Amino acid sequence: MTDSIIVAGGGIGGLSTALGLAGKGVRVEVLEQASAFGEIGAGIQLGPNAFRCFDYLGVGEAARATAVYVDGLVLMDSMTDREICTIPVDKPFRDRFSNPYAVVHRADLHRALHQGCIDHPLISLHTDHRVTGYTQDTGSVTVLLADGASMSGSALVGADGLRSAIRAQLVGDGEPRVSGHTTYRSVIPTEMMPEELRWNAATLWAGPKCHIVHYPLSGWKVFNLVVTYHSDADEPVAGMPVPRELVRDGFSHIAERPRRIIECANDWRMWVLCDRDPQETWIDGRVALLGDAAHPMLQYMAQGACMAMEDAVTLAESMAAHSGAIDAAFADYHARRMVRTARVQMSSRAMGDHVYHPAGPEAAVRNAVFQAKSPTQFHDSLEWLYGWQPGN
Repeated sequence: MTDSIIVAGGGIGGLSTALGLAGKGVRVEVLEQASAFGEIGAGIQLGPNAFRCFDYLGVGEAARATAVYVDGLVLMDSMTDREICTIPVDKPFRDRFSNPYAVVHRADLHRALHQGCIDHPLISLHTDHRVTGYTQDTGSVTVLLADGASMSGSALVGADGLRSAIRAQLVGDGEPRVSGHTTYRSVIPTEMMPEELRWNAATLWAGPKCHIVHYPLSGWKVFNLVVTYHSDADEPVAGMPVPRELVRDGFSHIAERPRRIIECANDWRMWVLCDRDPQETWIDGRVALLGDAAHPMLQYMAQGACMAMEDAVTLAESMAAHSGAIDAAFADYHARRMVRTARVQMSSRAMGDHVYHPAGPEAAVRNAVFQAKSPTQFHDSLEWLYGWQPGN
C-alpha cells in the first residue's frame, strides 16, 4: 500500500475515513483543529446504509449499542393535527434492507468511531492542528497548519466540514449558500415530553414554511427536538443559544398540540442552515474532499452523516482496488460518489420545499400522494438510498 495519508478533520467523516483506510493497511494521521475530539449537536437518524458502514469500519457493535430502534417514520400535518402517513421500519423493512432504521445521539456515534481510532495501531490522532492549505508534488502532499508548522504525507483527505480550508483551495467557491431556514435544537428528559407524544418513532410535523421533528434518544432517557422555519435569515449561525420566545415566533400558525412541544424545552440553540451546489470535481492530484467538505446538504433527507460514512467506505474500497495508487484510487472514489451525493443534495432541497414545508393545494397533494402509498411502495421508493452496499 502507501505511506501515511493525512485526514483533515476529526468529525464523523474524518474518523470514518481513518478507520476505513487503516482497515486496508494504510497508516493515517488525523488532524483536528479543536483541543479535543468531540461532537456538538444532538440526535441524528441512521438508515440501513449507515449500519453497513459501521460494520465495514469495525464499530457495528458499539454503534448499535447506543441506538434507539424506532418502529416507524411518522408524518403529521401540523395544521390539522392529523397523521398523514407512517412508513414502517419494522421487520419487513429490516428484512428487505438487511439492517434497521435507528436514531442515535451524535456524541455517542462519534465516541464509538473515536474509540475505534484510538484502538487501531495504524491511526494517530492530533488535536490543535488547524489545517489552512496544502502544497503537493508528484509523490507527496504537505499540509500547512495555522501555527506555521507543516506535515507531509502521501495524500490528503479534506474532511474539514462546511467551511473546509481544503475545499477553499481546491474548489474556491466562496461562502456556503445560506438557505434562509433557521433550525432550533434541544434535548429534554423524556418525562418532560407530553405523554401522548412519547412515540417510538421519528416524527415529523410538516407545516407551511415550518416543521417539527422529535424522537427518543439514549435509551429513552431523553427526546431530541428539532424545529425549523423559513426565517429568511441571510447570515450563517451555528449553535447560538436563544430564548424559547424566539423559537415560538415561527410556529404561531400551527395546531396547538405540536406547538406545545416547543414549550417542553428551555435550552434551545440556533443554526441557520447552509449547503452548497453539487460540484463536478473534488480531486486535485493527491488531495480529495469528503463528507460536508465535498457535498454539504440540508437536513431534510437525514443523510449528511450517512453520506460521509459512505464516502469513507468507498475511499477505502478504491484504495484497495488500486493497490494504494493515489491518482487511480482518488479518481475511482470520485467517480463512484459524485452522482449519488449530488442526488442526495438535490433531493434534500426538494424535500424541504415539497414535503416538509408546503402550504395550501401543494400540501393537499402531498397528503394525498403519501396516503395512497402502501408500505411496500414506500420501501420501493427508498431502495436507491437504503439499498447501497460497500463496493457500489
